[in-house]
Amino acid sequence: MAGDFAWRLRQEKFDLAVVLPNSFRSAFWAWIAGAKRRVGFARNGRGWLLTDPLMPRPRDVPHPVIDEYLRLATYLGCEDLSRTTELAASGKHERQLREFWNRQRLGRFAERGVVCLNPGGAFGSAKHWPATSFAELAARLAVELEKRVLVLCGPAERNEAREIVRLAKHPAVFSLAEEVPSIGLTKAAIRRADLLVTTDSGPRHFAPPFGVPVVTLFGPTHVAWSETNYVRGLHLQVEVECGPCQKRVCPLEHHRCMRDLNVGWVFKAAAALLEKFPDGQKAA
Repeated sequence: MAGDFAWRLRQEKFDLAVVLPNSFRSAFWAWIAGAKRRVGFARNGRGWLLTDPLMPRPRDVPHPVIDEYLRLATYLGCEDLSRTTELAASGKHERQLREFWNRQRLGRFAERGVVCLNPGGAFGSAKHWPATSFAELAARLAVELEKRVLVLCGPAERNEAREIVRLAKHPAVFSLAEEVPSIGLTKAAIRRADLLVTTDSGPRHFAPPFGVPVVTLFGPTHVAWSETNYVRGLHLQVEVECGPCQKRVCPLEHHRCMRDLNVGWVFKAAAALLEKFPDGQKAA
């Protein structure tokens, strides 16, 4: 299998490979592909695999990863760079989202705006906010702010999404757990939302290009590593003596960095963003 993949890569005769991840594996595949130029940071003993190894910034000083990517782009001659990102949702997934809502018994909730909750995080359990907290937040958004709430999920979070809906005990709280999960559907849902509340995971980065306000819940990860300077975003993080530890699983087993994130604090942040950036004033 690996041999077939390597052969297919070499058939493409790449002129340039920009190796964004810092892993040895990513540089190895660029080398195997035979790309004439292989540009990336010289980390993890992989400098010899790159034709253009750039010196990375020290790991002991947290800094935005996006700025490192822009360094690579600048090295390659790109100009007028910014942190602004662009994204699109396909017609197929927009239709899937519309069909999802058409199947729900919305009744008096049909005209309400939507807040998306994203409880997932492939990084590890240390980034997870408790389902009970998400459920309490969902209920408050539905009752106090009169919003529909849609719980997003990937294949691994479907049971958690169902549990959040069950615990919320409100007819305006829904989930995508019974849908065929896809990044495309997640993008479409966030694009149409008034607000996203999310863990520090991939989907949080879908909000800025669509102009959607976003509250991001940080636990074990340092905010500076993924800072985007998005004006419609708020970062919430509890100060604990053991963090941010950058661990995938809490080594002390108390998980205070996420468990101590108070629902009231998150709700207040969500309400503030909804008031500051009301529906209809999105950037995209």
